Order: sequence, then C-alpha cells, then structure tokens
Amino acid sequence: MTDRVSALVSGTRFGKFASVGAVGAVFDLSLSSLLIVFFGVANELAKLAGAELAIIIMFVINDRWTFAGAGSDLLTAKVRRFVKSNLVRSGGLLVQVLVVRALGEVPLSIPVAGIDLWELIPLPLAIGASMLLNYVAESLFTWRIAARSSQRDSR
Repeated sequence: MTDRVSALVSGTRFGKFASVGAVGAVFDLSLSSLLIVFFGVANELAKLAGAELAIIIMFVINDRWTFAGAGSDLLTAKVRRFVKSNLVRSGGLLVQVLVVRALGEVPLSIPVAGIDLWELIPLPLAIGASMLLNYVAESLFTWRIAARSSQRDSR
C-alpha cells in the first residue's frame, strides 16, 4: 500500500472528519433552510451561504482536532491552510450546487405544514455527495498528511 493510500485509510482520521462534517452539516442546513424558507433566497444561493459558513467552522475544528499536529501553528501557516481549504472545498461545493440544481429540476412537491420539503431534501443529499471528495482533497492538499507520513518514514 502506498504512503498516500495508507495515510488516507486511517479509520480514526476519517471518523473525526465525518464527525466534523456532521457539525458543519448542521450549520450548513440550518442557514440554507432558514434562507430558503423564511427569506425566499434561491436554493443555489442559500446552499452557497450555508456551505461557506460550514467550511469556516469545519476548518477550525479540523485544524485543531482531525489534523492536529499536521501543520504549523504560525498564523501565516494557518491562513495559508484556510485559503487552501476554501479552494479545495470549492470542488466539493461545486458538486453540492450541481446536486441541488439537478434535484431542484425534479417536478416533485412534498408539502408538510406549509413547507415544501422537496426544496430542503436535496441539501443533505448534496453534502453526502461531496464528503468523500472533500476528505481526500483536504487530506492530500490542505494538511498534506501523505507528504508528512513520507517525510517521517524517510528519517
């Protein structure tokens, strides 16, 4: 098994990442749903706002917990990782927006208590669709876990 693959298959790290993702999903879905239901914001724009809030929160938690020790504590290094994280997650966000857009085109309505649940159902589906992509990209490019494993092994 290559260093990159073995670094990625850490069950502990993936479990932490998924747990942090669940926290991010709560913030994402809360803000997205609030914007759609109470402010009439277009689904795709609400998704973008919710996702960016989640990205910020997940970065902070992942940097301190999931990938603790995988990067320098210098402010400039943290800012660099934050920018990388936002760039890396833009791929996952694109997947999410496309899923929300595609499912929004499905002519379905699920009215419950005056709210069309079909407007909200694509949101968690979109998050799930992007999770694996985000884990691999964040691990390899933002926190560079495989590179750090290789450096430790070569010492």
